[in-house]
Amino acid sequence: MTPRELRADVPALDEETAYLNYGAHGPSPEYVVDAASNFIADHEYGVAETDPYDRAYSAYEAVRERIAGLLGADTDEIALTESTTDGIARIASALEWEPGDVVVRTDLEHPAGVLPWQQLEAEAGVEVRVVETEGGRLDRDAFADAVADARLVCFSAITWTHGTRLPVRELVEIANDAGAFTLVDAVQSPGQAPMDVHEWGADAVAAAGHKWVLGPWGAGFLYVDRDAAEDMSPASAGYRGVTDSTASDIEYASGAKRFEVGTTTPAAHAGLVEGIDAVESVGLETIESRIADLTDRLKRGVGEERLMSPMAFESGLVTVDVADPAATVERLAEQGIIIRDLPHPDGVRVSVHAVSTEREIDAVVDALREEP
Repeated sequence: MTPRELRADVPALDEETAYLNYGAHGPSPEYVVDAASNFIADHEYGVAETDPYDRAYSAYEAVRERIAGLLGADTDEIALTESTTDGIARIASALEWEPGDVVVRTDLEHPAGVLPWQQLEAEAGVEVRVVETEGGRLDRDAFADAVADARLVCFSAITWTHGTRLPVRELVEIANDAGAFTLVDAVQSPGQAPMDVHEWGADAVAAAGHKWVLGPWGAGFLYVDRDAAEDMSPASAGYRGVTDSTASDIEYASGAKRFEVGTTTPAAHAGLVEGIDAVESVGLETIESRIADLTDRLKRGVGEERLMSPMAFESGLVTVDVADPAATVERLAEQGIIIRDLPHPDGVRVSVHAVSTEREIDAVVDALREEP
């Protein structure tokens, strides 16, 4: 499949609208939505032919295996969640916290990587340290100093603010040397960049498929290193996360499955599998190369002096300095160009996918040139 053919499968992408907001939401191909709705129909209408629990459990296992392949993980290291936020929260609530324990994050984190630590700070007396950055870049020495006595470290693989790629493996090694648990927010990676969680070496990686993989909302996933998982007790115990739901004592399932709870529909994840198939049929190398070409075109058109993202390619997320971000987003929306503003840095973000077109890039460049 080519990027153009993939674009043709997405009903929301037409010639009237320049959709450039994939970092928030990637609209799905028709067969992704069909797979999700068909699962619900089959599950609800086919109870005479197939036990609904057998059908759901079979789907859980098939989806878990497919996601593991996408991430370079083993099947038992994957838990199915609703979102990246859900995955991060499950990790945060599964560790034993004492007053004075230190959590380190960067100032580049999405609220998904901020709010759980704020809650622990307020309710458990945890200290939260924020490593300041510049231009989407992290100073390694400052990071090492901050994590020297940390209990947990949380950072993004690709920053939602600047589209920069952080050196995940290197940061994990620094945190490991300090004895800290490492949690990576990778939601901006699947579908636009190859991933290998074993190469990263983190204890846990949270992500979801509703952005660059073009999957439905609700299709989150959580990687947890199997050794790290054995020392964790999920805040919520459910029958999918234990070895025997009728036993007198709780014995959690091995690996990441202990973080799953009970009766949840696999429908969104069934749609996600179709999205993964589509992305992989195009090829991640092709997707990444296409995004690089289009973002290069965008950056040249905008001009380096207005870029808040690096001039050189790192991802499909490009942040541009404008006088009034919210007003700019509204003005471009009136022209049929969909981008978003950011709370920090004070700019607008253009998210470019391989399914984007040169016409869309030129349209946003022309519109941004009209800034007062």
